[in-house]
Amino acid sequence: MTDHLTTLYSGFAARLARTPDMGVDAMRDLFEGWHLGTTEPARVQYAEAEGAPVPATWCRAVGGSGLLGGSGRVVVHAHGGGFVVGSRHSHRKLAGHLAARTDASALVVDYRRAPEHPFPAAIEDLVSTVGWLIDAAHRPADIVLSGDSAGGNLALSVALRLAERGTPPAGVVALSPWFDLANTAESLAENADLDAMVDRPTLQLMAQLYLAGESPEAAAVNPLHADLAPLPPLYLTASRHETLRDDTTRLAERARAAGVSVTVELEDGQQHVYQMGAGRLAVADESLTRIGRWISALPRVAEPAVRPTVAGAVR
Repeated sequence: MTDHLTTLYSGFAARLARTPDMGVDAMRDLFEGWHLGTTEPARVQYAEAEGAPVPATWCRAVGGSGLLGGSGRVVVHAHGGGFVVGSRHSHRKLAGHLAARTDASALVVDYRRAPEHPFPAAIEDLVSTVGWLIDAAHRPADIVLSGDSAGGNLALSVALRLAERGTPPAGVVALSPWFDLANTAESLAENADLDAMVDRPTLQLMAQLYLAGESPEAAAVNPLHADLAPLPPLYLTASRHETLRDDTTRLAERARAAGVSVTVELEDGQQHVYQMGAGRLAVADESLTRIGRWISALPRVAEPAVRPTVAGAVR
């Protein structure tokens, strides 16, 4: 039986195949429907992030006595979409489901997108958003970066920039991340017939739009070629049967070798960013619950940049 998320993704792919010359604006309109894979989370309120350097939406869980998230911890989420499509609106519900499972507030950022704003615009927007939070009295150790697909690349790249400045976040969560913009993963071919949406030609096109001449192997855009030692703890997820699987497994291996604490969650038979099925897919709900617990358990005091290797939990 085909699940709701697979049906949604197959519909996206079919429309793109029928319209090979679809423009960027039309692609963005199509992928604004990404949220249709996710149910509206219960007891979550949304609000415009007033004063933020770029448009962003707060997602806060509501308890019996009002808003939760009083711990002061913030999860800054970078939406997926190949750096070109997707928005805070397409990912609002996903962030809401995550906020409902933590003692944190989630902030979904509408960073500038390619091709109008190629690298490094999106990274700069996320760095400035974290700076705004710090200026508002949030400690770096109270901030967690998360992202899905291309947003996972951004979350990790921003964490490295923040670490260089001496303000590393408490942790990084990356859902089906797209780290390797050179697209060299063996899983791109191995899982081509199983992944309903992500394929090598699409990745190559979006990388070209985002990079605008930057090398796809440059450390600033490809974490597989970066010094990962300064990173905080990582939580990485992917499906064993998606085309981007190897981006997760290769990054995890290199991060562990650099002394970073890494937790890896691999699921069988799921689609890209299967957490977008939250509310409809049990595996998505269970994953977000585990991630929420992991975030809530992160230390509230900054740790040294380099720590002993900790084996990840592979599902």
